[in-house]
Amino acid sequence: MKATQFFVSTLKEAPADAEVVSHQLMMRAGMIKRLGAGIYNYMPMGLRVIRKVEAIIREEMNRAGAVELLMPVVQPAELWQETGRFQAYGPELMRVKDRHGRDFIIQPTSEEVITDIARQELRSYKQLPRNFYHIQTKFRDERRPRFGVMRGREFTMKDAYSFDRDKAGALASYEVMFGAYKRIFDRFGLQYRAVAADTGSIGGDASHEFQVIAKTGEDAIIYCPDSDYAANIELAEALSLLPQRAAATQPLTKTPTPGKATCADVAELLGLPLAQTVKSLVLATDETNEAGEVVKTQVWLLMVRGDHELNEIKAGKLEGLKGGFRFATLAEIDEHFGCKPGYLGPIGLKKPVKIVADRTVAHMADFVCGANDADYHYTGANWGRDLPEPDLVADIRNVVAGDPSPDGKGVLAIERGIEVGHVFYLGTKYSAAMNATYLDENGKPQLMEMGCYGIGVTRILGAAIEQNHDERGIIWPAAIAPFAVVICPIGMDRSDEVKTAATRLYEDLLAQGMDVLLDDRGERPGAMFADWELVGVPQRVVISDRGLKEGLVEVQGRRDKEATKLALAEVAGHLRQRLA
Repeated sequence: MKATQFFVSTLKEAPADAEVVSHQLMMRAGMIKRLGAGIYNYMPMGLRVIRKVEAIIREEMNRAGAVELLMPVVQPAELWQETGRFQAYGPELMRVKDRHGRDFIIQPTSEEVITDIARQELRSYKQLPRNFYHIQTKFRDERRPRFGVMRGREFTMKDAYSFDRDKAGALASYEVMFGAYKRIFDRFGLQYRAVAADTGSIGGDASHEFQVIAKTGEDAIIYCPDSDYAANIELAEALSLLPQRAAATQPLTKTPTPGKATCADVAELLGLPLAQTVKSLVLATDETNEAGEVVKTQVWLLMVRGDHELNEIKAGKLEGLKGGFRFATLAEIDEHFGCKPGYLGPIGLKKPVKIVADRTVAHMADFVCGANDADYHYTGANWGRDLPEPDLVADIRNVVAGDPSPDGKGVLAIERGIEVGHVFYLGTKYSAAMNATYLDENGKPQLMEMGCYGIGVTRILGAAIEQNHDERGIIWPAAIAPFAVVICPIGMDRSDEVKTAATRLYEDLLAQGMDVLLDDRGERPGAMFADWELVGVPQRVVISDRGLKEGLVEVQGRRDKEATKLALAEVAGHLRQRLA
């Protein structure tokens, strides 16, 4: 490709609404143009990256035995009503009506449609296992779209769906996809981690996120540097930091703590470590009748150490809280504790509550907790002696760096990541709702076991840039760069020697299958170099009259501090080695 035949549109400054680095650099490099909130035109430079991402995905999905099809962006609401997601998905689901008043949705994902295909086409055990995938536009009506392609409303995603005879087969398909995803992300050239994750709104029993490591990532990734353990913070298991409960050594004392409503302030006032305090959080669950009226409310007291934070995802998986919970109202807190928040605790309750202690809290002795009296806390509180044992002991907190790894092979560390892929084992969540069955060897109908597997194609671009950039612009991994090599001839319009050498090298690299661009625009060297450093082309070849007189050209990698001088005949071999 020659630059004059392509479309190069760079900016010196990013638009004011571009908040994160990837958004700024994609706008400046002319890869995207904003059309509306969270909706972008993908310009030729950005589209080349998307097509390379898609090509790698297709090759590895096909290699793993998946079969490509294409499902529509607009889907009938009836399918989503079968699974209950038409009502449950929430405002992110774009609901529309056609001219006849029939309900449709603009798909954020395609579980319902693929299950409908499966129940019509996969009738016998002989047709299983099967895995279908497509690469298609998705739409999620984000309340606050931001960060460019990182959290847009319209985006491209690869989603795949496996169908198996039983759970063992489904988990085998899951492992095949897990391996395919590792090969995909290896080929992208990105630093990533595959982490155990919560299944979220899609549902299911097993789940891994593929997270691209970036300091600006929204997600906290928990991992053990000495083992393969990795999970996101929602799922990472927090072990007790105390091996067992020590004997009580202090009397229970109601201690004045005027105006000190946080554990940190109380610890500072009393001259105690924050880890000796216990934080009380009050939740409530409602039981409703058929009319949706609340007929019974249960109040829960969840206790975590003062320096720890409640993990609401973990709490929501506890028996009694699985159906959904909310934070208790001030009236409910006063009814059960007789006190305002900031001084709440498990001792001296007005009305009984369900008490859940985090694993570490259950092993604490002589701890500090609220006294259910404004401006007072108890010191020297002990389980069994001063208050009953908790109704439930569970892992309900976020892990922190330095916690022991659940696999016993070291301690945990935390880094930031951007989720770009997710694999789920779904089981029969959708096949049961939509009656997707096959006939087994005995001619009896059985529900298909499903898995689903997504990659945010356009989000890969943003994540790659967040991980790979400097003050000059983007640094693309070679496999997904818009061009692998750019030839920058200096004074090409004035020197026949430079023009001849540049054209010959360009044609030679093209003949060898390299993805090369010849910048024949006649730009000044500074402007030309700035453009391609901004765009992030991995390898640059500079050809000049002065260099040719010495029989040399300059080759410089985007991360290299200095150029390498080579004879023209050596350039192709050098580039092949660097790009490999």
